[in-house]
Amino acid sequence: MDIFCKIIDGEIPTNKIYEDDLVIVIMDVNPKSNGHSLVIPKKHYDDVFDIDKETLSHMWDVARDINKLIEKKLHSNGATFEINYGIAQDVKHIHLHIIPRYKYEDIASVEEIYKVLISK
Repeated sequence: MDIFCKIIDGEIPTNKIYEDDLVIVIMDVNPKSNGHSLVIPKKHYDDVFDIDKETLSHMWDVARDINKLIEKKLHSNGATFEINYGIAQDVKHIHLHIIPRYKYEDIASVEEIYKVLISK
C-alpha cells in the first residue's frame, strides 16, 4: 500500500484542504512554493495511463477550483499543473501537482499556508 492510500484510509495524518467522493487535495509535505498541493484520486490508479477519463477530468476540475482558492488567499500570479509518469513518479499513485507561482517568493511553512487556505 502506497503512502497516498494510507492517507486516504486515515492511517497517516495530513493537511487536507478538500475532499469529495472521488478525490482529496492535500498540501505537499515538501512544497516547491507556497500552496503546493496534490489532487489525489481516492481509488488507486498507478499512473496517467491507468486512470479512467472521468476521474482524470474530475481531478482537473478540482485542480482549477483549488488554484482559484490559492490565487484568492495567497495571491499567486500563476501556476504549474504537473502529473509525473514513469521514472519521474516518486509515488506510484497518480496525483496532480498544483504548484503556485509568484513574482516574489517568500516561502512559509506548510502549517502557516494550510491555516490560510482553510480559513473562512
